[in-house]
Amino acid sequence: MAIGIDPTVDFACKRLLGSPDHPAITLHFLNAVLGGEPPITTVQILNPIIGKSFDDDKASILDVLATDDHGRFIDIEIQTTLPAGLSERLTYYAASQLVEQLGEGDSYRELRPSIGICILDAIRFRESSALHLDFQLRSPSGELLTDCLQIHLLELPKYDPDADNGVIAAPILQWIHFFRFAATSSAEDLRQQLPDPVFFEAVGVLEMIARNPEEKRFYESRLKMQRDEKARLEAAEERGEAIGRVRVLQSLAGVAESTIEDLRMRSSEELAAMEVALKHQLRERS
Repeated sequence: MAIGIDPTVDFACKRLLGSPDHPAITLHFLNAVLGGEPPITTVQILNPIIGKSFDDDKASILDVLATDDHGRFIDIEIQTTLPAGLSERLTYYAASQLVEQLGEGDSYRELRPSIGICILDAIRFRESSALHLDFQLRSPSGELLTDCLQIHLLELPKYDPDADNGVIAAPILQWIHFFRFAATSSAEDLRQQLPDPVFFEAVGVLEMIARNPEEKRFYESRLKMQRDEKARLEAAEERGEAIGRVRVLQSLAGVAESTIEDLRMRSSEELAAMEVALKHQLRERS
């Protein structure tokens, strides 16, 4: 029987990676993403999700903010859509986290790395086959200026599991597989493919959400919000494409092109009618 709880829902993700009750899960995830060099042995969650620290406020911040035993500041977030300006926002957050470390008179030498990790259930870099993209300040020939600013993207849809459903060895692939397939897998299947004890614990967190009525209710609320946002973005993308088609058809038909602002004021039905009329006009002309 499938677990039925999707770890890409922000609430479930924070239950996994942002709870002081499950530090081993957070440690394993961070070492997998950051390569374990140097290895992280302790982590402190700066905005833990505990007890009744969640509610139905749509403005709830469900990123995970943490610091490790090397003094690095880490922000972990989940994104199930590809909103405009995502790259810039991730850069802004990481840069802000870096700048906020210093007070007046502090030395730049006191700066510790600021790291942003985005688990992305979408594809931002289609030209790259990499599942894990590691952005740092480097020259074109590869020289690293500093590790003080890092952004890591895990692009989940690029992952193609082996057909044999065997044991997954690489830690980073273990986590990508978990986020991609935990909701539709049984606990037993996950434990066979991900035998590291930390995933036994992670599976238990998802099962706990499924069993707890209050947490399941909040999970369902966040799931609905994410689905509504995805639908909104898809509708906006469809409208943008419709506007583009109308302007191209107007150009081909030799009629004055409407401004983008004018077309944005029209309903989807009006855009569709304009498109049909312009196509009919072009067919008659030919």
